[in-house]
Amino acid sequence: MKLLTKFNLILLVLFGVGGVIISQVTYTFLLDNARDEVLQAAKLMMASANSVRDYTSSDLRPLLERNPQHRTRFLAETVPAFAALSTFSRLRKDYPDYTYREATLNPTNLEHRATDWEADVIGYLRDHPDEKNKTGERPTPMGPYLYLAAPLAAAPPCMECHSRPAAAPPAMIATYGSNNGFDWKPGSIVAAQIVSIPMSVPVQNAKRAFHQLLLYLLVTLVATIVALDAAVYFIVIRPLKLVSETGDRVSKGEVDLPPLPVKGSDEVATVTASFNRMHVSLAKALKMLG
Repeated sequence: MKLLTKFNLILLVLFGVGGVIISQVTYTFLLDNARDEVLQAAKLMMASANSVRDYTSSDLRPLLERNPQHRTRFLAETVPAFAALSTFSRLRKDYPDYTYREATLNPTNLEHRATDWEADVIGYLRDHPDEKNKTGERPTPMGPYLYLAAPLAAAPPCMECHSRPAAAPPAMIATYGSNNGFDWKPGSIVAAQIVSIPMSVPVQNAKRAFHQLLLYLLVTLVATIVALDAAVYFIVIRPLKLVSETGDRVSKGEVDLPPLPVKGSDEVATVTASFNRMHVSLAKALKMLG
């Protein structure tokens, strides 16, 4: 096996091992970065929903409760959840794949009843009261979704409508009936705010960046091997090949050859200089014998 072939094999092994390690670390980093990007968007939407809820509770609800219509017709606008959901439904016109839910185990409006996986999330938040939120991924027909969930406890204002049917506003009973949304326990976690965002676009961007990185690594590998091969050939192999060919000619009796050029002071130059001295000594010895 030639020296250049051995050198290329060593380079391929080193670059291959290094490339595998770098690609795995980079792929993991890109996916984690994509997940963090989606999670930050979910946190922003959750904060926006909470801002709408707080504004409704502190500013809008007191004003709406003074409206005479509130005594005869239930005004859903007084409910923070209604305000947050209504605001998000407008947002979905520009972001149709994003969802915001206030999933409830025993809701007044059955549209907000928790699905199986949402009920599991609420159960987890109940079992871990110290955790302020829960994140996770779930498969859907449109691809994986990341969700961010925060617990909703039955605060004192909630108990005005959700303790017993007899204590609830008559207008609410007339609108939703008395079969659902009651017997809540003060302070217990009865629902969860859940923001769901698709992972498909960030993951595709991460994979595209990863494939571009692999292409750049491959081009760099090829360019590096070509450059190193050229350097090894002209700096090492070519001078040694010249020494070898000259040695063959001397061994066949051609002793009147000019000395080989010595360039620099590296190991190849030292070998060439040593060969020249040997050549001179051999030529003198042959003349003495002749």
